[in-house]
Amino acid sequence: MAVIRPSSDLRNKYNEISAFCNTSSEPVFITKNGTGDLVVLSNAEYERLCGRHELHRLLNEGLEAQSEGRVKSAEDVFEGLEWTITVLRELYNRQEDKKDL
Repeated sequence: MAVIRPSSDLRNKYNEISAFCNTSSEPVFITKNGTGDLVVLSNAEYERLCGRHELHRLLNEGLEAQSEGRVKSAEDVFEGLEWTITVLRELYNRQEDKKDL
């Protein structure tokens, strides 16, 4: 069930609202003059929602790429990663060799 509080409760009952949001992972809807104005969430819940949104965005991006034929096989991806790792190791080793001089 939605928790709806007047804006004055932000000032007068902040600790109560904070405790509720942090223990229940539920939002508190804040009204101003009887009209919806704000939604208060715990930081953890906000981060979870942002992560979920980002996951959905990436999944949609992948589905779109797949439908447009912009995909690579897993073998090609891993070959590319192995090549990148090899190049980075060589660069790192050259840097270390220069330090020894």
